[in-house]
Amino acid sequence: MCGISGEARFDGTRPDADAVTRMTEAMRSRGPDGEGMFSDRWVTLGHRRLTVIDLSDAGGQPMVREDLGLALVFNGCVYNYPELREELRDAGHTFHSTSDTEVILVAYAEWGEDFVDHLVGMFAVGLVDRARRRLVLARDRLGIKPLYLAETPGRLRFASTLPALLKAGDVDTSVDPVALHHYLSWHSIVPAPRTILRGVQKLPPATVRVIEADGHSRERVYWRPGYVRDPAHAGWDDRDWRAAIGDALRTAVRRRLVADVPVGVLLSGGLDSSLIVALLAEAGQQHLRTFSIGFDSRHGEAGDEFHYSDLVARTYDTDHVRIQLANDDLVPAVSRTIEAMTEPMGSHDVVAFHLLSEQVAAHVKVAQSGQGADEVFAGYGYHQPLTQVPRADAAQTFAAAFFDRDHAELPRVIDPAYLVDVDASRDLIVAELNAPGADTALDAVLRLDTHLMLPDDPVKRVDSMSMAWGLEVRTPFLDQDLVALAAACPPQHKVAQGGKGVLKEVGREVLPAEVIDRPKGYFPVPALRNVDGPVRDLVVAALRAPAARKRGLFQQAYVDTLLADPEQAQAAAGSNKLWQLGLLELWLQTHDIR
Repeated sequence: MCGISGEARFDGTRPDADAVTRMTEAMRSRGPDGEGMFSDRWVTLGHRRLTVIDLSDAGGQPMVREDLGLALVFNGCVYNYPELREELRDAGHTFHSTSDTEVILVAYAEWGEDFVDHLVGMFAVGLVDRARRRLVLARDRLGIKPLYLAETPGRLRFASTLPALLKAGDVDTSVDPVALHHYLSWHSIVPAPRTILRGVQKLPPATVRVIEADGHSRERVYWRPGYVRDPAHAGWDDRDWRAAIGDALRTAVRRRLVADVPVGVLLSGGLDSSLIVALLAEAGQQHLRTFSIGFDSRHGEAGDEFHYSDLVARTYDTDHVRIQLANDDLVPAVSRTIEAMTEPMGSHDVVAFHLLSEQVAAHVKVAQSGQGADEVFAGYGYHQPLTQVPRADAAQTFAAAFFDRDHAELPRVIDPAYLVDVDASRDLIVAELNAPGADTALDAVLRLDTHLMLPDDPVKRVDSMSMAWGLEVRTPFLDQDLVALAAACPPQHKVAQGGKGVLKEVGREVLPAEVIDRPKGYFPVPALRNVDGPVRDLVVAALRAPAARKRGLFQQAYVDTLLADPEQAQAAAGSNKLWQLGLLELWLQTHDIR
């Protein structure tokens, strides 16, 4: 797990090594254990290292194999690298390290651009093919590892974070009106390839981009599971699906143990993280380190779920760490959290995840987490009615449940200079949900959730907050084989029992019933969910700051309405509209974007 960066020039000039150095240094927290740089005639690569696999210098990056004519920077982990290593050795290749990094490099030497098809894991890759004068960029199937791009005539820069690209300079930092439309419509989600800034894009998940030395490039999507019924599963009943999903999840959890350092678990006490602990215990893991966090209650709303996390920790005899923080800890953490955000993220629990990561990183370098289960296995309330509507009504039903605002409301919210003529957010949703490859309305929405929304909400949140402290978080529910199997699973097995039915049945084999049949919980941070007290003061100051007035993103009358009526600030979908606006301004001001 690391931070990667680079610059390619197509105009005959050499890359700016100082700019790459600035990008690399900006990601020191992602890789506190080492750094490196590689320069070719037209490409320079930078790297910050977090040592998890092959702790020796032989695993350092950029990794260069002169005999193969290749250089590589890589962020992430390839879980099947031991098996690939043996396969490549049998094909006649040699290795000089025990790292997964070198396996990627040799896999490219063997399979060319198809190397990604052989990788099981999370990754963002920048590879220089020196003989063919090519730069190959690739991102994992579910977009767990980020890769940001800034292109100008004659130049391409890339980095693991958007703020790193800003440190390089010469970026168009004006707000993208279409991205703003998405941000205000979908709980501050801006899906790839856009970001909130015009001058920065993201390589989409499951994508390989090949850039030639003259600047020409091409992209391909190398993985897209079908959300359709597979004839191979014809005749399967509830027990067959429970067994298959259980086996796939066990494999996913075991895969994510590969490391030369201890692996812990972020244990919320919910079904998903509790299942990970139970299956690791079932696989024979002893003295497993588990971590939970809680905050003060506020206005009758509980600030922790320690009852359930303690129950799981006792049941499986884990070495459990309970982290109790006061609301006074939140306000100073908000500023640090926003600084760590690679993009503005409006979820109220992002600050809690930042604080949790800080504490966990003091104990372990790697942890497993339950993110993704709700999107993959239909765990949200809005998934339930989708089983009752025809495929053609998927977009209307989803929008009614998920959108914070509709297109008609936006002229009240944002300045006319940032308005777009078309309903960009609904148009994108309609196109995605009406695309072939999904049998039912729920299939189409789960595909949208998993492959468009998920990478730019919980996945991005986990990566940004954990890597701010040099903590590698692995997500077994986003294992490619498990996701593909779940995509083929008939919807009724997923929405059963109020959601995640088949997963709950797997849980009944290994978990206390109290953990499975409890009400659905969320990461409880009452002070942020309600945006009151000092947090509200921070938001108000940002929205009234000179930089905000000069930028003029939001209509002052609308802001005043939200400030005057806290009930108005709560969106139907559960997000907080005041926090959403204030967070965007706080992020822009924190990164000195004018």
